[in-house]
Amino acid sequence: MNIDWHSVFVPSEPILETIIRGTVMYLVLFAILRLTFKRIGSGSIGLGDVLMIALVAAASQNAMARNHVSVTDGIILVATISGWSYALDWLGTRSPRFQRFYNPPALLLVKNGRLLPHNMRQELITEDELLSQLHHAGLKELSQVREAYIEGDGTITFIRRRE
Repeated sequence: MNIDWHSVFVPSEPILETIIRGTVMYLVLFAILRLTFKRIGSGSIGLGDVLMIALVAAASQNAMARNHVSVTDGIILVATISGWSYALDWLGTRSPRFQRFYNPPALLLVKNGRLLPHNMRQELITEDELLSQLHHAGLKELSQVREAYIEGDGTITFIRRRE
């Protein structure tokens, strides 16, 4: 059992390069997911959490860091990703302008039982997808809906019409 302790603990790439790679990947993936996959979030797990899990998994398999082979390289990359996740969460609570990007406001999809096609196209939601969510909410038809919104986390909220 011959262990090369040097390759286990000594970074194989410059530390700054590892931090830059982690930073760039986090920010690029966050922006792409925020702009294109609003529905990725679920009720209790937000987009930042999902991204954090995915990037940590990728970092542990050296997907972002060229040929990093030391434990230290992996730790630095995971710490960088964790740091950006915390920083964006913090910024989202401090800056109203960033908050609108980080946690976008709800968007109206149905008004008085009628679909709003422009808003549905904007969120890439088909009528069939909306009706499926309607049925999951215990409603039978659109005429029962006063308003329906897609929330910032991707869930759809239905507000019933009064009988």
